[in-house]
Amino acid sequence: MQKTTFNEAQLELLRMMSLIDTPEAVSDLRQALSDYFAKKAKEEIDGLWEKGELTEEKVESFRHLHERTPYQANNGR
Repeated sequence: MQKTTFNEAQLELLRMMSLIDTPEAVSDLRQALSDYFAKKAKEEIDGLWEKGELTEEKVESFRHLHERTPYQANNGR
């Protein structure tokens, strides 16, 4: 059996999980984590914008971006 090693952040989240005892608390925690990651993403995007790595033109080019995984037909196999 493979041993799992948790980092400090994962351990802290596990400790906090012991306090979660209702579906509402789970929902609240999910929302808090979602808000945290949304804030971090916004900070990163703002940083790219300030450095000029993200521009209106680049954002507009995303509208026409098609990155789909090509799937091959199974042919009945």
